[in-house]
Order: sequence, then structure tokens, then C-alpha cells
Amino acid sequence: MSEIKRQNEKALLKAFQVDLLSIQSILDFKNSLQLWLQDSKMHPSVQLLINNAGILATSSRLTSEGYDQMMATNYVGPFFLTQMLLPLLKNSPFPSRIVNVSSFTHRCVFDVHVDEDTVCGKGFWGLDQYPCSSIYQYSKLCLLLFSYELHRKLSLDKESHKLTVNVADPGVVKTNIMREVPTYLSRVAFTILRLLRLLQLPKDGVNSILDAALASPETSGVYFFGGKGRRVGSSAQSNDAKLAEELWETSSNLFVKSQISVEGGTSS
Repeated sequence: MSEIKRQNEKALLKAFQVDLLSIQSILDFKNSLQLWLQDSKMHPSVQLLINNAGILATSSRLTSEGYDQMMATNYVGPFFLTQMLLPLLKNSPFPSRIVNVSSFTHRCVFDVHVDEDTVCGKGFWGLDQYPCSSIYQYSKLCLLLFSYELHRKLSLDKESHKLTVNVADPGVVKTNIMREVPTYLSRVAFTILRLLRLLQLPKDGVNSILDAALASPETSGVYFFGGKGRRVGSSAQSNDAKLAEELWETSSNLFVKSQISVEGGTSS
């Protein structure tokens, strides 16, 4: 914010905090954003939403609403947030865009289930060891399926022709996402990746996200990988339209149930 102000002192800025593990927090954020836009006399719309938050958890932890924390952070929360902000995105007088940040690890998922228990993360419980890699990969596949299904729905909606959605995959970036992994393992992994020239610094890793966000207004449903405008195809599973439709229905049902739960708690 300070850097933007330095370049443009007239810029209207405000930072908001939202916890993707809580639909109440997501709802509060949306309401606060709308109020700020109104008070600032700005158009009641959003031009760009980047769902970038993600974690790699190594132990099973639940949200207050009963979701696995990694599934909630990496997929369920972004789905809920996007649904909350869709009216503002569609209301933009200029072309607007959603960018979902996925991962090449989605290619490791072959046996896909999109029932409520699995999407919530409950389908992974009861195992002797928390399958952190499997859940992470599954959450990133869900983001892709969601992105492609939203792209299809928007392309059929005449009122939403100015809203597009793309996917960004930065590749391997040296961030603190592996902070829960034992230090010696993360150091070995980063060393090998650096020797293979696959490891990027965050300043370079952001390029695929910029490519997806700043692509021409008609670009939608595209998978950007690794920067330099590179577009690649994602896995066969991620392009399964029937699976994507089923995931959309499951996620929408969870969204409605969570909204009812929040409204019930507020009224009580």
C-alpha cells in the first residue's frame, strides 16, 4: 500500500483481513468491502479477484464448521469467497477477471470423488497418517475443475460476458508454504530443486499470476504456467466436464448450508 501511495498519492486504498476458514469472516469481508466502496463513492464493483491463499498442512485440523483446514483454505474458502463476490464482479463496467492459483501437483490425482465428505476433507479421515500430499493435490485439482466450470457457466450467461476466469500455476516457488514440513526435508527439497534450476524466487513466481490476470479481456478458461505468457494443458481429470459439474453442485450445496448456518447463528 505504501508503494502504491508513493507512486500515486491520490489512490484510494484499504486493506481488509479475511479468514478463509470461516464463512462468517468471508461474509463480514464482503459487507465491509461494499460499505467502503459506498463510503468512498466508488462504483460498487470488483475488477479483479485473485484466489492465491494456500497451505500445506502436515496434520489434521478442523475448522469451526467441520472442514479440513487445508481443504478449506485451498478450495472451499476460495469457492465461497468467489460466490460472495460474483455480484460485484459481474457489476463491473469494465472487463473483470477471476484468477485461481493452482499447482502442477494436480496431475498426481487419478481417483477423484466430489461428494460432500471428500470436498470437506472428511473422506481423508480415519487413516493412520494424515495424507497431506494427497489432500493438497486434490485441493488444487478442485480449483481447476471449479475454474473451468465457472468459465463454462459465464460463457453461457449473456449478462456476464465481461467476466472471465483463468488459472495460474507458478511452478516451484521458494515460499514458506513448507513451514510445517521438517526443516531438514524442506532444505533438501529446495537444494535439489535449485540444482535442477526449477526453484524460483517469489518475484519471479508471480509472473504466471500476472499473465493470467492481465491477459486480453476475451481470454478465459486458460491455464498459465511458469510465466512468460506460457499456456499449457492441464490433466485429463481437470478437463472432465461432468466431474466439474458434480463438484460445482456439491460445493454450491455446502455454500448454501454454511450460509444458513451463519444466518441461524446471527439470528440467535
